Amino acid sequence: MRDHSDWPTQGDRRTARPNDGALVVSLDFELHWGVRDHHPPDGPYRENLLGARGAIPRMLDVFERYGVAATWATVGFLFARSRRERERFSPAVRPDYANPALSPYHEITGDTEADDPLHYAPSLIEAIARRPRQEIGCHTFSHYYCLEPGQTRDTFEADLRSAMAIARAHGFNLRSLIFPRNQANPAYADILRDCGIVCYRGNEHGWMYRVAAAKDERERRILNARRADRYLHLSGGNLTAWDDIPRDDGLCNVPASRFLNPYNPRLRRLEPLRLRRITHDLRTAAARRQIYHLWWHPHNLGTYTDENIAFLERVHKPSMLKRYCFQTNGGTIGGSLGIRRTRTPPSCRPGRLETARGRVRRVGRPLVDAGSRLFWQQRTSWSTRR
Repeated sequence: MRDHSDWPTQGDRRTARPNDGALVVSLDFELHWGVRDHHPPDGPYRENLLGARGAIPRMLDVFERYGVAATWATVGFLFARSRRERERFSPAVRPDYANPALSPYHEITGDTEADDPLHYAPSLIEAIARRPRQEIGCHTFSHYYCLEPGQTRDTFEADLRSAMAIARAHGFNLRSLIFPRNQANPAYADILRDCGIVCYRGNEHGWMYRVAAAKDERERRILNARRADRYLHLSGGNLTAWDDIPRDDGLCNVPASRFLNPYNPRLRRLEPLRLRRITHDLRTAAARRQIYHLWWHPHNLGTYTDENIAFLERVHKPSMLKRYCFQTNGGTIGGSLGIRRTRTPPSCRPGRLETARGRVRRVGRPLVDAGSRLFWQQRTSWSTRR
């Protein structure tokens, strides 16, 4: 089981919150399951989806070269090695969406990854897990939409338990969750805790990112505002203070700061603005000692991959990060941000914790009440561990 947390041990009860800036990287790993209601498998977007399979190793090379940790929130369907395995882990209770196009259970697929690379990805998941400082997270089992009419608490819980089960069958203990289409539903916090999730990615703070359902995302004014925000400083930096991560419901919310917009040849003259938008916010996060959370989908980089990887290199260029006293290693949502769950729920004992890059030399105490499963991690005393 790939679970990198340590058993808690008794010791010093002092807690010191991190005192540096942090770059967090997360990816929504979904392939066709995430866009099936917009793009048929044999449509023009197929090039992006297939291209993601070649782009992922190149992203991992960049991450390893610059010591970047990342969370890969993975749709549960992708773990399956066969259609039979996917069906075996599928929940008996399923959402009855008002929009039937959102349900993936009638999607026609092949039998294995070899004959259907758009709907299976166990080899890619293994490739990601073999690289240092990469966290496999949860993107629900079926790319579940938590705010769509027709879904319920029971169907969400069944879906999430299926996601956790198929991941465990492949040796992964999932701690972090990214809501598909960023449809975070605070009413499901207790379900997340009961299933072992300790933290999730919340939405950016700008008005254009506050959506209730898929139909809201398609409004022209929202789409236009989001596109403009990727080049212009419309919604602000969307930085997060360390003290704002823990929530009263016992979870930790690591909100997104910026979507990494892919390269568009028609907008190539605006590339300096796109880079400046991100690097300006990185400098601000470093100066304020706050968190900057960058995210995207692997298939976003599936076309114009050379240009996209070159841009990713510029974002993670060590000279820029070191110049502004920024940690050159990034953070996973549930790893290097320091959220850890005990192995004996619901107890919450003080313990020694770890960062993604190295060992932590302090023993912390629970940040929140004793019924919680969360720990705060001191991100100091970096000692590289292989």
